[in-house]
Amino acid sequence: MEIVPSNQTFKDNITLWVLLDTQLKTINEKTKKMREKKSELSEHICKYITDNNIKNKIKIKDGEHLAEIRMYDKKEYSALTFGYIETCLKKIIHDEEQVDYVIEFLRENREITSSPDIRKTIEK
Repeated sequence: MEIVPSNQTFKDNITLWVLLDTQLKTINEKTKKMREKKSELSEHICKYITDNNIKNKIKIKDGEHLAEIRMYDKKEYSALTFGYIETCLKKIIHDEEQVDYVIEFLRENREITSSPDIRKTIEK
């Protein structure tokens, strides 16, 4: 036997969902600002380390733990987009129709999943 939620339970679920959605939005905005500030500080710290030719690791106390800060070269890869794939394929396949065929094949054969969800839109 299937249990059907009452109208009140449904309303309570909607209210809770909206509350959580709003809280997540706030947290995500704060997280974004924190990441931006951390990135800005990292740039300043790296510049200072470089300008002052600091070779040693910097020892700090992180709460109860001892930690080290050191500068390193971080590798960042660009996104694997269809535009990038197309550019690369054109370098190895000189027949543009073949490149177009491969790109179209990849686009059409991506795995797509679908699931029901809800979204909040703000009325203006």
